Amino acid sequence: MVRPLSRRRFISITASAVGLGLLPLGASAKLGVETVTWEGEALGASASMTVHHTDKVAAELLVRQAHAELSRLERIFSLYRDDTALSELNRTGVLAAPPRELVEILGKARMIWEQTGGAFDPSIQPLWSLLARHFGGADPDPSGPSEERLRKALDLVDYGDVLVSGDRIALGRRGMALTLNGIAQGFIADSIVGVLRRGGVANSLVNMGEIRALGSRPDGNPWRVGVGFDGHGAAHQHVLEIADRAVATSSPDGYRFADGGRFNHILDPRSGLGASLYCIISVIAPDAMTADAFSTGFSLLPPERIQKIAAARPGLQVKLQENSDAGSVLEF
Repeated sequence: MVRPLSRRRFISITASAVGLGLLPLGASAKLGVETVTWEGEALGASASMTVHHTDKVAAELLVRQAHAELSRLERIFSLYRDDTALSELNRTGVLAAPPRELVEILGKARMIWEQTGGAFDPSIQPLWSLLARHFGGADPDPSGPSEERLRKALDLVDYGDVLVSGDRIALGRRGMALTLNGIAQGFIADSIVGVLRRGGVANSLVNMGEIRALGSRPDGNPWRVGVGFDGHGAAHQHVLEIADRAVATSSPDGYRFADGGRFNHILDPRSGLGASLYCIISVIAPDAMTADAFSTGFSLLPPERIQKIAAARPGLQVKLQENSDAGSVLEF
């Protein structure tokens, strides 16, 4: 089975994102808070939580509860385990009595699919699978699969052919398959923030492949999230400040199937080629699921379309760097 590849590998959290890390020695005690951190993986991406609480034991309990929620949701959304609801749907083409969370995330995906004119499309999985098989084989053609094989895969990509209800999810054609890689990390981040909020946490930073801030830092300042990547480990670094918001970042350099090739991990469901318009694009939104999905879809849309969509959605902010000689940075 192909190892998951994440477009989030290049996201870096600056030192100040740990909340108390840059405060003077003893400041955490003066603020009357304890800090508990967790690091691991979520759907194949690096993940972490930084929880601030007046009671360290309570914070540790909440981190365990949040991790249990992560594990539960992975058993629904993961594409890289055979025993998940998503894997069963892709294997059989239909899923009766689907989990409520799967119905919810697919409903949100449809909204983003419609608003981006199909640029965000979870049914892209057959194309991804084709490219993974091609480039994972012995001595692959660096130009990619043949046009015939590419077209056959693209013929299976159309989220409009996916039927979703509380009773049943069905893929419209044999061979169709879904991936939630462009939205599930955000859903999980939002869910974990919900666990922490119900437990009385007012200040936390959750990174489940997408970053969601619960409140501000305990000292009242916003969380500072640094993002950037150039494909060689160096950063076009810019810092975003967020409080009770989420941020997601995408770049074609997060993973390429072949050096300098036409295909990367952000695939255009219309052409089958990889995203090429921007070096990097970041989306700030009220919730991580929205930021996650739009950062994927926007990677394939021209600036004027992005600006129009962002203007119609309160709380949505976009920062992008064009992939051109000028490398203009635009903000909407």
